Amino acid sequence: MMSIDVMGKTIFRYSNVVAFFVALTATLGSSIAAGHAQEVTRAKIQTTMGDIIVELFVKDAPATTENFLTYATDGQYDRTLMHRVVKGFVVQGGGYSTLYTERVLRDPIPYEGDNQRKNLRGTIAMARGDRPDSAQAQWFINLADNEILDHRVTDLGPIYGYAVFGRVIEGMDVADAIGNVATGRGGPFEAEAPLEKIFITRIDPVE
Repeated sequence: MMSIDVMGKTIFRYSNVVAFFVALTATLGSSIAAGHAQEVTRAKIQTTMGDIIVELFVKDAPATTENFLTYATDGQYDRTLMHRVVKGFVVQGGGYSTLYTERVLRDPIPYEGDNQRKNLRGTIAMARGDRPDSAQAQWFINLADNEILDHRVTDLGPIYGYAVFGRVIEGMDVADAIGNVATGRGGPFEAEAPLEKIFITRIDPVE
């Protein structure tokens, strides 16, 4: 083992120095990892009417946020439509190309609508089919407090809602503007489709 001598006195051994720096590195690494874990994950939804930035509830809806970010980073939301607008209720997108053809879908994800998050104005939630665990790509932004969309439990059992996985922190004015466009028939939809198409150009994670 190597030691360092000063004026004939051993100050410390090399092995002790190595052990010290190994321990220090491990401590710093743990602190940095903890810091990253506490970072808020965000995503920027870029549309032809402006940008919307959402904070994602990673801890409360881990499967849903992972699914959303996977679709986003794979480019599967690129050049899709905001295909449904219900004034004072929701704006919805993420599933259809510019020609109203449905994009390739990943497997459905587990239901996380019972995560205690409410469908309040400005939250983003997953659209789904009849089954609670049928959500895939489509999502919507609540334009109002939509209690009817929340998970709840009654004497007869659970009433499944729609999984909230984030909230708008910038660009709610953009969502409101989308929510005020004229709607009618479009593609396979008899109503509620914007008469002038609104595109999602890209969705990216942001720090």
